[in-house]
Amino acid sequence: MAGKTQEQAVSKDDLVIPLIDFAPFLSDDPAAKQATAKAVLQGFQDAGFIYLKNHGIAPSTVSAVFANSAKFFARPQHQKDALAWYSAAANRGYVAQGREKLVVLEETGTEAEMRRTVPDLKESLEIGRDDQPETPNMWPSGDDDATVFRAEMMRFFETCKDLHMQVMRAIALGMGIQASWFDDFTDAGDNTLRLLHYPSVPKKIFRRDDGQVQVRAGEHSDYGSITLLFQHVRGGLQVRSPKGTFVDATPIEGTIVVNAGDLLARWSNDTIKSTKHRVVEPPPRPEDADKDVYPPRYSIAYFCNPNYESMIQAIPGTFEDAGRKYGDVNSGDYLIQRLTATY
Repeated sequence: MAGKTQEQAVSKDDLVIPLIDFAPFLSDDPAAKQATAKAVLQGFQDAGFIYLKNHGIAPSTVSAVFANSAKFFARPQHQKDALAWYSAAANRGYVAQGREKLVVLEETGTEAEMRRTVPDLKESLEIGRDDQPETPNMWPSGDDDATVFRAEMMRFFETCKDLHMQVMRAIALGMGIQASWFDDFTDAGDNTLRLLHYPSVPKKIFRRDDGQVQVRAGEHSDYGSITLLFQHVRGGLQVRSPKGTFVDATPIEGTIVVNAGDLLARWSNDTIKSTKHRVVEPPPRPEDADKDVYPPRYSIAYFCNPNYESMIQAIPGTFEDAGRKYGDVNSGDYLIQRLTATY
């Protein structure tokens, strides 16, 4: 299987996103690990996105997290508002619809105006490490569901942290450096588990008279190293192609969509791409033809970052010919700067 680690998940408008079987990398077969690592790196270099199957996270685990997420967002609004997001340094808590203003690096006045006039149609809960009393997570309380919710989310947080480290090991091996090269940059788990709820909306919301595209989450790139995205079956995620079009990243059962973030692109001296993406109106289905409302959509994103105290400088092998494109930057400072512009 070492030579057949991937298929194509998406292929349109010069955007090719591979579907990679990650099981060989998790095996003890050195040739299989190497072949998978090369496929992972190539996907990030070419598209900035990959799909992973056989990634080691059980479907029952993902289903339980989705179910508990739905229960959380069904809570009364005043309970959720009491858990409000409170600072960029913490990046923890509940974010109501309209609070987040997704930004891209090349911010322009036109794009800023669009974000004011085309609000994102979503709410979220941001969950970080649960061992930092100075920046506490904002948990629901007062009932059995709240207790189950906290335990379930922290188990999942650690599960995703382990996969983050494995994907970074694949990137390192693909780059020809020691597989453990990123371990000291990722062992703290300074990551964010984001639960997302896109409420049901009338279809007419997406039919704007001003020609702008109504979005559920605006065009953006992610900020950190990689993101693990667990998609809802309804779809709606679109990835920007080299031609400037937005291409559907159709959900594939049992897979995780993984994309590179801005900090990894910087870390790799831009040899890895951080590709813009958005969430829009879900693709039409025959069974929805006579309905006036789209059902709610849920997704789970696990935003992976280097340890906050880490200094990020170009990875060996990425700058010897082209030179370093970026100066050194502290991971935590960089992420706080980006988050401050977002909220």
